[in-house]
This record gives sequence, structure tokens and C-alpha cells, in this order.
Amino acid sequence: MAPAANPAVAVLCADHRPPGMATVEEQAEVRYTNADDLADAIDGADALFVWDFFSTAVADAWTASGAISWIHVASAGVDRLLFPALVDSDVVVTNSRGVFERPIAEYVLGLLLAFAKDLPGTLRAQEAGRWVHRETQGLGGRRALVVGSGPIGREIGRLLAAVGVEVSLVGRARRDSDSDFGVVHASTDLLSLLPDADYVVAAAPLTDATRGMFGAEAFAAMRPGARFVNIGRGQLVDEAALVDALRSGRIAGAALDVFAQEPLPAGHPLWTLDGVLVSPHMAGDVVGWHDDLARLFVANFGRWRSGAPLHNIVDKRLGYVPGS
Repeated sequence: MAPAANPAVAVLCADHRPPGMATVEEQAEVRYTNADDLADAIDGADALFVWDFFSTAVADAWTASGAISWIHVASAGVDRLLFPALVDSDVVVTNSRGVFERPIAEYVLGLLLAFAKDLPGTLRAQEAGRWVHRETQGLGGRRALVVGSGPIGREIGRLLAAVGVEVSLVGRARRDSDSDFGVVHASTDLLSLLPDADYVVAAAPLTDATRGMFGAEAFAAMRPGARFVNIGRGQLVDEAALVDALRSGRIAGAALDVFAQEPLPAGHPLWTLDGVLVSPHMAGDVVGWHDDLARLFVANFGRWRSGAPLHNIVDKRLGYVPGS
């Protein structure tokens, strides 16, 4: 899939450009653009780098994209990018697998420790100047169900297992000889697996099959005292059902980094419910992550220029990189 001698690469940006693009600028005509001007930028372009991975502007501008053969997105999830015309096209889509796995896994471990050690309670007591001694829980021997068997879910599972958590992994289909976890359970068995988990971690990609997978039935199946963590996509969850489960005490708490609407609207009950930790879609964003994302694109650009196989090719029908 080697491009023309002097390819044009459109880069969809928001408030800043990707760093470290000198190599690309030396070998291609780079057209930095925002969402409003995207249609003009992709007209005649050979490739598109979606640096502003929160944008949904590509679908609206797609009629001008006749020459594009490759799109790279600076995120692991591609649900905001994929739309029918792109899925049905011959355009190759690649993602940023490899950048977010460890940071997100560390974040999830931190959330479970915050729950087990009641760190929010300690901070509240400190702010009030109160000395409140109490016993906390350990993570060793606790059970976590990680839903999503891609690289992020696997790294979460490995890190939790390293501190003594008993991890079960759920994927699209069952596998009985997984090198890391022995068995990967099928998503169709989710409801039967939920009652055994102290922590349920949603790390699945957003697809037609996973949208709304955590609804009233799933929360009713969880054991009393269990906590729910979502670092996948907000649309995996029926938020009204989650609020009901929290208010009724059906589950003990939730840590949420992603939401159906972002930013989470002011006045939403999830802001103030007891036992809920809210963070602004930051689980994978560690110092230097922009540099890592840009380096990954530049490396793939070099492969694209030379006609070598690209890394992280997304199966557009599935919505993720298969076999990952």
C-alpha cells in the first residue's frame, strides 16, 4: 500500500498539533486542520491522522475523501471514527494500541486500592480534621471480573493478579487454553459470572454487541458489596440502571472514568452518590502520552511510505484489532 512519491497527509487537530512530526513533514505535504475545515484538508489527501480522537467530524467530511487509503487514530478505541461508509470502504484504519495499556491498568489498580483502603474516607476525615481509626480491606484473595480480553483488559488482569487478586477474563468468545489466564470466558456467560466478583471492570471496546451490556440485569446479578469500574466507554453502561443499583445499595460503589455524555453534566447524580469515584476520562493519560501517540503514528507512517505492513490494523466490522 505504498503511497505516491509526495503524499498529502491531513491531520485533524483540536487545540494543539501532535509533537515530533518533522519526519512526516519532510516526506509529505502535511495539512493541519480543525473539524470545520476538515473537508477541504482531506480533498485529495492520501492519508488522515485523527489526532483529535474525540472528534466525530470525519463522517461529515467523508464525501471529500476520495484519495484516502489510510486513517490512523490517536486512541485505542475507534467507535467515534467508524461509520458505515468508512466500514464499507477499502480504507485501512489503524489505532494506537500499545500506548494506553499499562497506564490504564495502573489506574484501575489505584481505584481498587482506593476502595479497599477507603482512601476517599481518609481524605474526608482529614479535610474535617477528624481522627477516625478503622480497619480496611486487603486485595489479596479478592475476585475481579475483567470484561474485555484485548490488550487493555489483559494488562489490567496481569497487574491485578500480581497483587494477589483472583482474575477472571471475559472476551467475545470462550477460549480454554489462554496463555495468561487459562480460560477466557465468553461474553454470553457474563450474567453467570457476575455473582462471584468483588470487582467488575469494564474494559471492552464499544461495539454493537457491547453497547449497554451493563444494565439493570447485570447490576442485579452482582453480589452485594461489589464495586463496578468502567474505563472502557460510557455507552457500555445503562447509567440510569447504575444509579438505581447504587441508590438501592444493590452494589457498594463504582469508579467511573468514562460516561455516556462527556463532560459529565452538572447536577448528574453520579457526581454526588455515596461510594462513587468520578474522573474525567484520564485513566490512560500519563505524562508523555502525547509524545508516545505521535511516535506511534510516525513509525506507522514510515511503514506506509515504504509499503511495509502497518501495525495495529483494525477490523472495521469488529471494531478493534483482532487477535490483540
